[in-house]
Amino acid sequence: MKNCITQGLPVPEDLIGNLQESSDLKGKPGELKRRLKEDGYLFLRGVIDRDEVLTARSEIFERLANVGEIKQPSWEGFFTGRSDRKETAGDLGAFWQSVCEGPALRQVTHGPHLRAVMAEVLGDPARPQDYLFLRPSPVGRATPLHYDYPFFARGSDRIHTAWLALGDVPVTDGPLLVIEGSNHFTDLIEPATAVDYDSKDSPAVSVMDSPISLAQSRGTRLLTANFEPGDLAVFGMTTLHGTLDNHSSFGRIRLSCDIRFQPMADEMDKRYFGPNPKGSTGIGYGELNGAKPLTEPWHTR
Repeated sequence: MKNCITQGLPVPEDLIGNLQESSDLKGKPGELKRRLKEDGYLFLRGVIDRDEVLTARSEIFERLANVGEIKQPSWEGFFTGRSDRKETAGDLGAFWQSVCEGPALRQVTHGPHLRAVMAEVLGDPARPQDYLFLRPSPVGRATPLHYDYPFFARGSDRIHTAWLALGDVPVTDGPLLVIEGSNHFTDLIEPATAVDYDSKDSPAVSVMDSPISLAQSRGTRLLTANFEPGDLAVFGMTTLHGTLDNHSSFGRIRLSCDIRFQPMADEMDKRYFGPNPKGSTGIGYGELNGAKPLTEPWHTR
């Protein structure tokens, strides 16, 4: 696989691999659970109807076009290189919450299709958290490697992330990156599970090693794919993941979202549920990188 870049460096072809597809296992919950346990992730093509996904994409990008960040036609997702968000949107957290609660987006993230898939994966009726991690990623950005556990250390211990592509996300645009076998890296998992991230003063949880160096030192690979609208990756809280760099030659924004699901019967972490969820640090949607104008740098946790 070519054209994969992380931390500004091209990934050697012997260190990059394709996420293993598990679409053929749909309808076989036992096989899905076995593969999820072994590999730490599932990759399922076309889980959500393409038209529903593209409608959600248009809804989101039109909101960003209204604050000067996206060119028309907005559904294409091309960055203008500027932003009027601070001047026109008012409270940035409230603005971002309203984007994340758009009806077309919620039909995708909290609708019956994804719920059914996650129930099959979890083996129980599934509940999505109300708090949504929507990520528009401009060129030059990437999400660093991390385990999810520190952010969801309360409530259910069976939380799984549904990483959903909201449009085409080829490897040039910074799709999901999974470190092969990282669900068995106990030396990294143990310190991660010792952290309950609840404020900006909590210990940093991102793994700042170069993904290339980490793969070389552990004799493993970086796994990714060319995602299409409605493609889904599912992983637990102890799978090391991030994204490749977005180096789109067209200036296209990578649009994806993370939805956390848990069994309905499990205890809920109140930070992520309700009409005004507070999120990890208590600030609500204002704590997310997505709440920042696209011209501003991201924070790292």
